Amino acid sequence: MFTARAKCFRERKYTGWPASYGARRLEYPTNIAEGQARFSANEFHYFLGRARGSLVEVETQLMIAQNLTYFSPEHEKQLCDKANELGRILNALSGAIKQAA
Repeated sequence: MFTARAKCFRERKYTGWPASYGARRLEYPTNIAEGQARFSANEFHYFLGRARGSLVEVETQLMIAQNLTYFSPEHEKQLCDKANELGRILNALSGAIKQAA
């Protein structure tokens, strides 16, 4: 999902987003890993919330990229479907951790 989006931005030579894209791409799994390494379920839940925020930023960037016609509506749907799936997984994990906290 993320590689396809970066390629679209590189091909358009839109210089403002690739740096932001790279940060968001890494921030999502990094927050999950950092939270998991913490010593309490509350801290893990906090970092899952941060990861959710990063994912929402990616989803917003996808919508903006589509509005700028960086890729086709079909490609946007594929990417958004993947982001939505990640969101559902993250929400389920967050809910399970919250119950344990």
